[in-house]
Amino acid sequence: MVVLAASICTKAGKPVISRQFREMTRARIESLLASFPKLIPAGSQHTSIETPEVRYVYQPLEDLYILLITNKASNILQDIDTLHLFARVVSDMCRSAEEREILKNAFELLGAFDEIVSLGYREQINLMQVRNVLEMESHEEKIQDIIARNKEAEAKEELKRRAKQLEMQRREQQRRAAAGGAGSGSGFGGIGSGSMGPYSPVPRFEAPSPQPVRTSSPAQSTLRTPAFKGSGMKLGSKKAKTAELLDALGGEAVLPPDDLSAPATPAVPSTPEPVFAKSARGSLPAVTLEGVHVVVREQISVQLLREGGLKSMELKGDMNLQVSDPLYAKVKLALAPLNSEFGSDLQFKQHPNVAKFGLSGDRVVALKDPSRAFPVNQSLAVLKWRYSGKDESYVPLSINCWPTPSNDGTCEVNIEYELENDKLALHDAVISIPLPTGSYPTVASHTGEWSLNASTHSLDWSIPLISAEADTTSGTLEFTVGGDDAATFFPVRVAFVAQGSVVGMAVGTVTRVDTGEDAVFSQEVTLSADEYLVV
Repeated sequence: MVVLAASICTKAGKPVISRQFREMTRARIESLLASFPKLIPAGSQHTSIETPEVRYVYQPLEDLYILLITNKASNILQDIDTLHLFARVVSDMCRSAEEREILKNAFELLGAFDEIVSLGYREQINLMQVRNVLEMESHEEKIQDIIARNKEAEAKEELKRRAKQLEMQRREQQRRAAAGGAGSGSGFGGIGSGSMGPYSPVPRFEAPSPQPVRTSSPAQSTLRTPAFKGSGMKLGSKKAKTAELLDALGGEAVLPPDDLSAPATPAVPSTPEPVFAKSARGSLPAVTLEGVHVVVREQISVQLLREGGLKSMELKGDMNLQVSDPLYAKVKLALAPLNSEFGSDLQFKQHPNVAKFGLSGDRVVALKDPSRAFPVNQSLAVLKWRYSGKDESYVPLSINCWPTPSNDGTCEVNIEYELENDKLALHDAVISIPLPTGSYPTVASHTGEWSLNASTHSLDWSIPLISAEADTTSGTLEFTVGGDDAATFFPVRVAFVAQGSVVGMAVGTVTRVDTGEDAVFSQEVTLSADEYLVV
């Protein structure tokens, strides 16, 4: 096969970038690209066009075309395989297939094109090898960096060892000097005892226990004052050497006790930056609070099987009542009709002061003693419920992850989500797919946004809103990554916060017990994923 040129052009035939592998003039390549869109037959599904002189092998790339211009004698199957590799390289190096993004990465793309085709002939290379060549990592350079870091660490350890050794010698000399001074002082006292009064022993100097003090900067070493002055024993030369070694350590050594004779500037503790925790509500719409406010929270734990089906499902929920207006302290809550499919599998538990549900089937939350009132300005959990089972029809969001290993050491992964409960609106959904160690994906198509999570080495697929109203009940993501073990891509983790309830829990009406009048109330019904996995 002979590839004359590899190009990316617009739908009108305007070249974005082009690499000629055989000698061709600019006018010639522009003429071939300008005539290319006119040759595409309407409604055709073929990806190649032949003219009397050349053959075009092309592939749509969103609003652009990526194409190879070859001679007519080349192998069409090899040309198509080469074109697919070109397209994967473009998707790997560019965040989107837009003209501006292509031009931004033109230099890297042309370098990658040269690695794939040389003088018109295809090189035996795959996407992983192209990526490694472009990264230009040097094993020898890494070894030299490690050696340099080790030498630096050894030098610092040697400095610390020598500083400690000199400090011990200096302290020993101080103790000897103090012992010699005490002995000479007692001799003078004995000689002059007849005229100078009774003998008084010279008090012994006890050095305080060393306390670790971290210097704020090497400049503080200039503030150290010698502990002894005069024409006696001179320790200044050794002290200066010790100070130089301490300064060379960057102020991280422990200062001796006599160096504390100069007043040290107290370190001002820096005020830590406040850490704001991310709200558990995410991007859920705000709720205007009324005198009676009801909060319904559900948590769901699901384990879906990769082959299909449900391994386990557990749903927990609670209802909290908060009365901020004392006028509505005596109320009762009539619940809206629940999802009848759960039946007796749904278990309820009331607060000890709240009456049980009646036999008539009406679910009312009210105090056992009608004369009592709910606490004001205090959130009270009045009702809890739980469901545990293996009925797949209750799953709010289904995930289908399909890895397909190929013969070139890579794996093509297709993952799809679908909203099964149209009454729910899922916000801030994130689907995390684990990746093989040391491999990075090439995303071919996706709904929403995607990013790489360095801490878990996974691909995080983010969908801001999944709902029937927004027409985002389903979406797909397709990517290719090095590795041929399909089990590496599991378990898939899903996180979201939703507006609504799986069991349909909500308050229908709120009525005052004393007057029977309806009370204005507000409610917030949310669902969050505690542990949502595909195993």
